[in-house]
Amino acid sequence: MLKNKSNIKHIIILLIILIVVNVIGSKVYKRFDLTQDKRYTLSESALNTVKDVDSPLIIDVFLEGEFPSEYRRLQTETRQLLEEFSIYNPEVIFSFIDPLEDEKTRDSNIQQLIERGLEPLQLSVKESGKSSQALVFPWALASYHDQTVKIPLIKNLIGATADETVTNSIQNLEYAFAEGFKKLVTPKDKKIAILKGNGELGDGYIYNFVTSIREHYYLAPFTLDSVANNPQATLKAINDFDLIIVAKPTVPFSEEEKMVLDQYTMNGGKSLWLTESVIIDKDSLYNDAGRAVAVMRDLNLNDVFFKYGVRINPVMVNDLYSAPIWLAMGEGSQAQFQPLQWQYSPLASANPNHPVTNNINLVKFDFASQIDTLKNSVNKTILLRSSDLTKLEGVPKEISLDMVTQEPNPETYNKGPQPLAVLLEGEFTSAYNNRIKPFELKDVKNTSVPTKMIVIADGDVIKNDLVKGVPQELGFDRWSGRKFGNKEFLENAVNYLLNDDGLINIRNKEVVIPFLDNQKVEGEKTKWQIINIGLPLVFLALFGLVFNYFRKKRYT
Repeated sequence: MLKNKSNIKHIIILLIILIVVNVIGSKVYKRFDLTQDKRYTLSESALNTVKDVDSPLIIDVFLEGEFPSEYRRLQTETRQLLEEFSIYNPEVIFSFIDPLEDEKTRDSNIQQLIERGLEPLQLSVKESGKSSQALVFPWALASYHDQTVKIPLIKNLIGATADETVTNSIQNLEYAFAEGFKKLVTPKDKKIAILKGNGELGDGYIYNFVTSIREHYYLAPFTLDSVANNPQATLKAINDFDLIIVAKPTVPFSEEEKMVLDQYTMNGGKSLWLTESVIIDKDSLYNDAGRAVAVMRDLNLNDVFFKYGVRINPVMVNDLYSAPIWLAMGEGSQAQFQPLQWQYSPLASANPNHPVTNNINLVKFDFASQIDTLKNSVNKTILLRSSDLTKLEGVPKEISLDMVTQEPNPETYNKGPQPLAVLLEGEFTSAYNNRIKPFELKDVKNTSVPTKMIVIADGDVIKNDLVKGVPQELGFDRWSGRKFGNKEFLENAVNYLLNDDGLINIRNKEVVIPFLDNQKVEGEKTKWQIINIGLPLVFLALFGLVFNYFRKKRYT
């Protein structure tokens, strides 16, 4: 009787413990990320983009259907990432859609997605020695308060294998979704001035880039024309902007204009300079002679940049690792456009250790100058550089299209990588410190507050093509179909210069994805099928024999 009472007591205690544990479990929820690279631990910056979402944020992901294993991995990682956002804020609602599932609506769905700018990806699938084609839409659409943004899920870098492409894409997922959510949720608060009046690129040539950053920031043109009459008012007006972009100026800056820009920097203004020290364009070669002379360009900015810690040299970067030039070869109606090596279009490699350039495509330059970094208190980071096979050519120099028929001598390309884009951060010293000022200005500062600046030694980096007056996508080569990293690099540069929430730093997150060796799998498929199917049967048979042996021995 006492034993039964003791058992009942233990059961009651166990039930009470289970009830307490369930109550605590319903109140306290904790997920543990056991991955080595913490890929499922969202950064505070990413979570902040959905922190204030108070109504459904709907995400439609089109990565659904039958496709290669690498892209199934991308699908899984995308789903798990969105689950983390959804757990943090239940208003984040997502679904996976296969636009190709229904044969009746397949063609119309494809057409609608393409019209919205969601370009499909054509994949080659190899299974059991057979090849087939698969169509994938690696995109997501996020909607909030009657606004919709498209989010790319793929990072298709030049020369990358399928495994590398998926790894790069997974590494970029958190930033891609966080940036998309920020466009929808966070109101614009930063202002960018596009500098005009010194022969900068026309609106049509910077249209594609300006359109892309308009989603995040307020944009307005700004000229320095009023400096001569009212420099104080001009400085006050430009100080209202958080960033100025100077896109390939061709007219020298006056001392008055330089001082206003200098004091803008001293007051903490950020700037993105795209300029070079050589006058030559690819378009100038398309004449009857097929040649032009490159000469030095003096914008009267050397002393300012020198004081800040960089120097743009009047040389041309000649790089064996370069984008081709497309020229018509042949006579009359038989002429065809062919790609020919053109060493004056370097394909700059990115600094993998900085969020601006981590995991981006090669950036295409045209007749780039070279940057020297000088010693001072400003921190300098080289963002882009030429390849190891580089040489420098001084000006004046005649450039001819006939050069494409000449075989370059690799031994002369011995200057090594040359800086083409540099980030400067810190406290800058005024270029007019201890100098006679061109005009009287109130509250002149000789040392800046901490600020940032990026100098790019080629204005064509921001220049998109015009086809019959219509701006094309920046960085897209319509002849080869290749897409260079110009647009993404400049977008990252602007985001970094204006980034106060640390969102751009997510790009430095490293993700390690293990993939199977498909060739090895195909070659050893039969062996592993035998092992996986046959070995368990062998063990089962041995167990049966041993079991029967001991059973007979015991009961006989």
